[in-house]
Amino acid sequence: MNQRAHRGRVEIALVGDLTENEIELTDKLLSVEPGGECLLYIDSPGGSPYCAISLMSIIRLRGLRATGLVTGECSSAALWPFAACARRLVTPFSVLLFHPMKWQSEEHVGLAEAAEWARHFGQLEVEMDHLLAEMFDVPHAQMDKWISPGRYVSGREIVAAGLADMTDLETLPSFASNGAPRRRKRLRIGK
Repeated sequence: MNQRAHRGRVEIALVGDLTENEIELTDKLLSVEPGGECLLYIDSPGGSPYCAISLMSIIRLRGLRATGLVTGECSSAALWPFAACARRLVTPFSVLLFHPMKWQSEEHVGLAEAAEWARHFGQLEVEMDHLLAEMFDVPHAQMDKWISPGRYVSGREIVAAGLADMTDLETLPSFASNGAPRRRKRLRIGK
């Protein structure tokens, strides 16, 4: 995880498993002033649903003006922080994976505890699926089509569904090692 300020905007990388980086990500989000602006670069396969809800809640409760940019993958639990962003961006190569939640238990869990966990998990899954649809402002039926049985959705499809805006690789900032803008070669991207 990396964080730096660029023109008054904090930049935070949500890369890799969110759960493994939850402490650092939480700290970085809390370092943004309430109501402040940040840019989240997202390339994550997801993590714990509780971590997802926590990161989403911090963004929303602190009123962060977050822009989420999917630079690679935004899958599973990573969808919730992305959905919490005030502005969402994808590239033509971005991919988002929607799927039913998965869980596993410890080896030495008693039957009563396992039954309670299954009940809780079933309820949590339904509530989180509805919340995700509401945050993306899409009908629950559309979200269900992506979630069950699980679907990779391209950046172009996300834009067509109205969930994000497209940015091409020509408009992303590119800086030389001294921080000055660098001239770029023209990049051709197929449509």
